[in-house]
Amino acid sequence: MSQHLSFTKLKGRGAAKRKKVNIYTPQLPNTSSVHETYTFVSRKQGFRAHRSHVTVKSSTSSIQFIEAMDSIMTDSHTNHDFSDFTAKRDTFLLELLRHDGRGDYMNPCVCGSCHFGLPEYRCIDCFSGELFCSACIVSLHARNPLHQIQKWTGSSFAALSLKRLGLRLQLGHPIGVECLLPQQAFNDDFTLIHTNGIHEIGLDYCGCDTAQTHTTQLLRVAWFPATISEPRTAATFQILEQYHLLSFESKASGYEFYHAIARLTDNTGLHPHKNRYVAFLRMVREWRHLKMLKRAGRRHDTTGVEGTKEGECAVVCPACPQAGKNLPDDWQDAPDDKQWLYSLFVAIDTNFRLKRHAISKDGTDPGLSRGWAYFVEEMAYKSHLQQYSGKPQEKSTCSSHNAVNMANTKASQGLAATGIGTIDCARHNMKLPNGVGDLQKGERYTNMDYLFFSALSQQHVDVLNISYDIACQWHKHIWQRMSTMPAHLRLDHASKLVRFFVPKFHLPAHILKCQSMFSFNFSKNVGRTDGEAPERGWSNINPVASSTKEMGPGSRRDTLDDHFGDWNWKKLVGLGATLLRKMNEANEEHEAHANAFEELNGALKPETTTGWRAGVELWEENPNDASVPNPFEMKVATITQAAVRLKLVEIEARQLREGNDMLLHIDVSPSVFIATGIDLESEQQKTILVRQRNALQRKVDAWKGVQLLYTPAAQFLSSRMETIGIPDNPEDIKLFLPSSLTADTISCSPHLLTIEWELQIAQAGDALDDIRQSLRLRDYMYTFKRNWIHGQSANTRAQNALGRVEARAAAAADRYRAAHTALSSLAPVLNKVGWNVKLRSLNNKDDVRRMTVPRKGESEGRRQLSWIWVVEGVGDDEDEVVQDGLRVEWCKAHARMMRWKEEIELLREEMHRVLQFLQWHALWWDNMAHLRTLVGAEREGVVAYATRQAQICRDLGAKFEVLWAQHVSSSFHLPDLHTTPEIQPVH
Repeated sequence: MSQHLSFTKLKGRGAAKRKKVNIYTPQLPNTSSVHETYTFVSRKQGFRAHRSHVTVKSSTSSIQFIEAMDSIMTDSHTNHDFSDFTAKRDTFLLELLRHDGRGDYMNPCVCGSCHFGLPEYRCIDCFSGELFCSACIVSLHARNPLHQIQKWTGSSFAALSLKRLGLRLQLGHPIGVECLLPQQAFNDDFTLIHTNGIHEIGLDYCGCDTAQTHTTQLLRVAWFPATISEPRTAATFQILEQYHLLSFESKASGYEFYHAIARLTDNTGLHPHKNRYVAFLRMVREWRHLKMLKRAGRRHDTTGVEGTKEGECAVVCPACPQAGKNLPDDWQDAPDDKQWLYSLFVAIDTNFRLKRHAISKDGTDPGLSRGWAYFVEEMAYKSHLQQYSGKPQEKSTCSSHNAVNMANTKASQGLAATGIGTIDCARHNMKLPNGVGDLQKGERYTNMDYLFFSALSQQHVDVLNISYDIACQWHKHIWQRMSTMPAHLRLDHASKLVRFFVPKFHLPAHILKCQSMFSFNFSKNVGRTDGEAPERGWSNINPVASSTKEMGPGSRRDTLDDHFGDWNWKKLVGLGATLLRKMNEANEEHEAHANAFEELNGALKPETTTGWRAGVELWEENPNDASVPNPFEMKVATITQAAVRLKLVEIEARQLREGNDMLLHIDVSPSVFIATGIDLESEQQKTILVRQRNALQRKVDAWKGVQLLYTPAAQFLSSRMETIGIPDNPEDIKLFLPSSLTADTISCSPHLLTIEWELQIAQAGDALDDIRQSLRLRDYMYTFKRNWIHGQSANTRAQNALGRVEARAAAAADRYRAAHTALSSLAPVLNKVGWNVKLRSLNNKDDVRRMTVPRKGESEGRRQLSWIWVVEGVGDDEDEVVQDGLRVEWCKAHARMMRWKEEIELLREEMHRVLQFLQWHALWWDNMAHLRTLVGAEREGVVAYATRQAQICRDLGAKFEVLWAQHVSSSFHLPDLHTTPEIQPVH
């Protein structure tokens, strides 16, 4: 019997789990058949369905069946993905070998084109493998001179160039038209590098009176010459563009790429071509440079390339405020509560992998760009460093930052640059124009100051938010150090609001004071900015370090400029998806944190939170005023040994009053013996267990006698349980309270149920109090252990004491769960509703945690308090530490809510700015199309490129506008992004 099988989805079993696949556990049908055959169908994305069969005998167990299915599933997701291919390998291999012969053209005796010559030649780049005679193969490739030709020798094919077959390429004339005065390439030796190999070309230039230069003639056919005078090597535009993009995506070096192309031509070394590696590198560098100038519209501008200004070729961030490009005309007159929307977020960082060896000098290898993109202008930069780099570095007063204290000790022997410093857009991870420069000895203020002020000289905003991992130290005397800068780099900081921050990931390494003063999380009007943008970009650029470290100074700057430009461009075109993802996340997180804050706020007294709110607002309005109390810092003094001992004594006194004391000696409490040995503590535990168990047994026996009067059914159930077996320990005896009985067996008055309901409500509340108190005590003891306990023995004893506190918290959690279970049973009988809104289910991992502890994977900005800290009445605790902790947590919860709210506003504004920038840029290109007074083909090319660039801007804007339709305000009206305005030519 054969039938299909149903499967239930199950995450991970055995080998399948190790291979991270989903497997399906079959539901084995009930059958009395002797055997049945089941068809197992598995499907993996990208592969066809795979069928396997399993025969199940009557003796086959379910476990055996499932194991068989496991084996099939594991195989179907690994080996059997290629089962179709492996079955056909011989066929595939034979077809590959067939191409080494003449294939379908074994028998023709004459050329298929002229029907006369001997068919000995084929082209491996043409679609057909047809054979032609030498004359026809040459004439057929007059328009495809870079195809690869092979000759049949009688037993195999051998490579042969078209040049050897007589093909000559005439430049300066249409194909087929001979020049009356042809000029051979120098020594008739011309090499062309193309995507399919390195070619020897028979090349003739036009020698007519009206002929263009040899260089221009090569460029007209999309061949890039390696030299200006008498070029003997060129590369096709296609291979330069291919390597250009490949270097961005794979970071392959020019050496690797060139030699891969060389091996396409000759992979044996038997017929080597002349090495054109150096020429190829030269062409690549010039190509990168020209593409940068082209995309910046420099040949469209009337001033030409030489009129290029510093930073003008950089791809700028369209989401950041760009005055005159994406800001309202009256943005500087915006109300105070809206000015922050036009703030610029800047991130500073360094990378010590991008070093450069002391190879060559600027005199022999100057850059093609003079500060036109991301690197600062080198001559002015070095002049400044020589003048001021001798000043001593200020020592750090926070966490002994190596970036500060070791700025002059970074290993620099044999290095011309130990790394680079960069200034980035902190919210969108794009390099700022003129914000990159070499470092000579670590992270010195002299270098970073120059890069910082150079990048800001291109920006025109009134609010600056600056992120730097050593901002707490670096910012202290920055305005005094600014006086050493060239005049054009100095910032009018008095008229601006400038704030300094430490990136979120780096912040925990700072002292406690810095963690609140320089925190993005606690500062107003910064949204969810984290300041870590540069760190995310290093993984993209670091792979080029192995090649750029061996370059000369100019070549390295040009290469890195090019990579940074591509990085910025990819970030720009990805803004549609990026900002949309962030907006969706912000909306969800704001709702969650607003609800969390309201829940906490509702559990506290209004008169208390009013004062806390005033403190937060005062601090936010005066971020640089040290005299204003920081609401995010604890006011209670650091825990001391005496405080820990006092807390333990208070708890033990309460236990004594309740009859739950755990004293081992009439005069000495357990807190005195925290430092005693492990053996003595073990004896204490045994004595306690015996004493408590005897007392508990007596209490249970007495209580059972009373239970018989009120709930006889419980006594009946107890008797039935005793027939199964009497528990050895009194703590294992089931008491059968009314809540633990089923509805059918309850035979007690509703009054008893109500009494238990009230008592269980109180029990749950008391248990929550005990949980919170134990968590606080554990926090005290952890701090005490960290600050006061030293040595292995002392740490072991302290750890044992901590274990007892944690056991107390676990016991309280068990009591709460028991009360919750009882309430869940009683609620339907008593028609109680809504009680579980306050008293929720308790999860050990997520719920039983201190106020300041996040869930696994939660950062400070996403952290939410456990519900045990926000239940009604939590604010009634008069403990000074509790109140101070609640105050700080209330302030932090309020800050989290506000940061997500600000993030939504910032993202909406950034979406507006991106659309406005793209519209402005499209109009800019429209205007650039008509700036130059060119004629003929040059004019057409200039206009066509500008028109295409303008259309790209409009298409991106249209795409983003659709993506963001539900988030961009309907009151924000963009000009039609699909229309090109009438712009008169500029003469």
